[in-house]
Amino acid sequence: MNIVLLAPPAAGKGTQALILAKKFGIVHISTGNLFRERIKVGDDLGHRLANILASGLLVEDEIVLQILASRLEKEDCQNGFILDGFPRTVNQGELLQELLNAQNRKLDYVFYLNVEKETLEKRVSGRRMCSKCGKIYNIYNPSSKPEKDGICDICKSELVIRPDDNIESYSKRYNEYQTKTVPLINYYHNNNLLYEIDGDRNVDEITEEIISVMKRDELND
Repeated sequence: MNIVLLAPPAAGKGTQALILAKKFGIVHISTGNLFRERIKVGDDLGHRLANILASGLLVEDEIVLQILASRLEKEDCQNGFILDGFPRTVNQGELLQELLNAQNRKLDYVFYLNVEKETLEKRVSGRRMCSKCGKIYNIYNPSSKPEKDGICDICKSELVIRPDDNIESYSKRYNEYQTKTVPLINYYHNNNLLYEIDGDRNVDEITEEIISVMKRDELND
């Protein structure tokens, strides 16, 4: 089973990826983690990647595909994978399809978590992180609100606001998403691979809907 997750920033894509990967015994592949792992290898490509990231430049699509191709060839990916953070553009989507064709694989599902911008902004502006253990809270969400304002429930350390957790920074990321990733959503829709999921709900409800889509498809096969 091979899955791509698409969603605007702060929509909970990473959370769903981890849940689904564990449930179905497939590999969760995050491009950020891929980059860090490759840099640790210390080969020529790793050094090149480190220099690109250190300079603040975007990693070229061809380099991402090269690293991803190497990851997909590993034995633990034979049962399937879930991609989190790639592709982000139509060009990347087309390159991914070429890679999968070359490896005799196919995409089974592309899930798009649709969440309103206002909801996302509230999630971002309400997010707090423990300065010591890193646990994430949200002051606007009763299920993830700290018991005591500004204090971590676990280690009792101070909660802080991350530098990019503000409306201005988020708006820039969201606008980039609108420009680059929304056309990719249309691309997958036109290829009959897209399943739109209402992401403006709690984590369990979102997971249940994704799983119900898969079960429905199995019954129709």
